Amino acid sequence: MSLRFRMVTAALVAAAMPFALAACGGGDDSKKVTVGIKYDQPGLGLKNPDGTFSGFDVDVATYVAGQLGYKPEDIEFKEAPSGQRENLIQNGQVDYIVATYSITDARKEKVDFAGPYLITGQSLLVKADNTDITGPESLQNNKRLCSVSGSTPAQRIKDKYPGVQLQQYDTYSACVEALKTGAIDAVTTDEVILAGYAAQSPGTFKIVGKPFSEERYGIGLKKGDTELRTKINDAITKMETDGAWKAAFDKNLGPAGITAPAPPTVDK
Repeated sequence: MSLRFRMVTAALVAAAMPFALAACGGGDDSKKVTVGIKYDQPGLGLKNPDGTFSGFDVDVATYVAGQLGYKPEDIEFKEAPSGQRENLIQNGQVDYIVATYSITDARKEKVDFAGPYLITGQSLLVKADNTDITGPESLQNNKRLCSVSGSTPAQRIKDKYPGVQLQQYDTYSACVEALKTGAIDAVTTDEVILAGYAAQSPGTFKIVGKPFSEERYGIGLKKGDTELRTKINDAITKMETDGAWKAAFDKNLGPAGITAPAPPTVDK
């Protein structure tokens, strides 16, 4: 082999190396995780006007991602409306979902859950000057109630309070806007969600009655992915024991007047 041939070959190999590295993503630089969250729930999952995200669910999702080896900049948040959550997981559009996602037997037929990471209960939001709605029973006098399609609260109203005029919207923020304009009389979903909206508009709304369900929020993931479920459960447990869970709760939901409960025991 001539010296000239060896020099040309070496130059070609050197020129090709950057392209080979780029094709491999340069090591771990391209590692990303896609997480489903809500975009319209203040205190839990909210897309802010500047494009950033905030809320308790966002902090939980970010902490879990960190325990899985992802930096905050490696996280791609994707909106996960209530009625689309199972499809997003099953179609592989998200790696996991942290979006006020109640663990139910019906949902466990389609997806798996890690957690729970929070326990709350269904309640009612009304205008601050309302005096005739005191709980779910008082809604059955032809009151107009709003909840979200595909949600556990909406299904519970259908099953247990058939006398209520239930209107189902795509988002809770649309329900709250309808309550503000008088198009509906009350909004129902979990207390922590309602508290976020109440805190966002001080003096406009109030939560009435006692919670009339128990909702166990879990992190949804693809059915059968035992390895990921175990890792997420470990991350939730660590967040609860190292103080980060309570700090996230106090920061995001404390302003709504809710005292942090004891963290729930994770299902193994």
